[in-house]
Amino acid sequence: MTAGSDILLDRMMSLHPKIIDLTLDRMHRILAALDHPERRIPPAIHIAGTNGKGSTQAMIRAGLEGAGLTVHAYTSPHLARFHERIRLAGHLIDEATLSRMLDTCLVANGPDPITYFEITTAAAFLAFADTNADYTLLEVGLGGRLDATNVIDDPRLTIITPVDLDHQQYLGDTIALIATEKAGIIKRGVPCIVGPQHAAAMDVIEDKAARMGAPLLAYGQHWHVAEEHGRMIFQDDHGLLDLPLPNLLGAHQVQNAGSALAALRHLNMGDAACTAAVTDAFWPARMQRLRSGPLTDAAPQAELWLDGGHNPAAALALVETLSRLPRRPTHLIVGMLNTKDIAGFLRPLGAMADTLHGVTIPGQTATLTGAETVAIARAEGIIAETAPSVMEAVKTITADDPMARVVICGSLYLAGTILQDNG
Repeated sequence: MTAGSDILLDRMMSLHPKIIDLTLDRMHRILAALDHPERRIPPAIHIAGTNGKGSTQAMIRAGLEGAGLTVHAYTSPHLARFHERIRLAGHLIDEATLSRMLDTCLVANGPDPITYFEITTAAAFLAFADTNADYTLLEVGLGGRLDATNVIDDPRLTIITPVDLDHQQYLGDTIALIATEKAGIIKRGVPCIVGPQHAAAMDVIEDKAARMGAPLLAYGQHWHVAEEHGRMIFQDDHGLLDLPLPNLLGAHQVQNAGSALAALRHLNMGDAACTAAVTDAFWPARMQRLRSGPLTDAAPQAELWLDGGHNPAAALALVETLSRLPRRPTHLIVGMLNTKDIAGFLRPLGAMADTLHGVTIPGQTATLTGAETVAIARAEGIIAETAPSVMEAVKTITADDPMARVVICGSLYLAGTILQDNG
């Protein structure tokens, strides 16, 4: 049976001919029609960046909740169900509330053009305004300056995670141009937490912060984080924290945890919140071990991992994370969108992958075909072949090596299809 929210979401897809059209005019119009719910949400923490936004948000949420506070959270894209995008006071939005918010936004918008992301973001603001909480965590969808979430005039805090090359067709083809878009969330007088950055990005962020009179709390200047002897050491003006490594795997998650801790400390959260941030956070499809479902049933002795990273920086992080695991034959199953730097993503993975199976992402018109992915992989020197599905790829890999390590990667959209049936 089709849910009411699914019918409304399908209607929303027809309201604007472009999937992405960066401007805030339509957003301001619908929010005015809704009596400005964005002005009535709990204090907002706004997060932009190329990589690490979702993980950083998850750690901040875990920390705030560990301190006994209630938190709204907005993120995108969803993996299995749209409801994942909107978390109200700690819980995913329920079907009745989502349908009511979407219907209200459709009526308020009328026949005017608006993008899917804009009108669903308006629905999130409406839900946040109608539900009590202590904080609202807002993850930028694309860029920052013209993103639909960038309508909050006075957030409590902004955060910019590492900036790298991605979405160049919308944001620009250099680190500096992309950083200009990300830095668009910086608001006058509002403190900004800044994660590790390329020098070109940091120059842009510092310049924007200076012009806006926004205090910066930057990695390497105002706070430091590092892994030492299997622990995570964080230090800022408040002192030193000696914490367990994040339960989200990878050295990049230590850096993301640093941004989360810097934010929590700025908000005067105590040690319990900081510990919860690194021990209680969960973020799906970021080096997530699959432990149940049809794929694990088909390969019970294999080690199955799922990662939604899809740009060269994410590939480097994936390689680093895999290098920390005990060595065993490693096989990639890759599906990617044709808007991504496929060669740039695959190049770092070639040194650690025994084989690659290319798949077509189900239900995505912008997907590369498995054959196209394989052709690019072979050009990078990777042993590669196509597979009709992820399941068939897993069966082929484990028929030769039942105890193989299998990493399904390349796209959050591919990850979403996997998580619908596998946990």
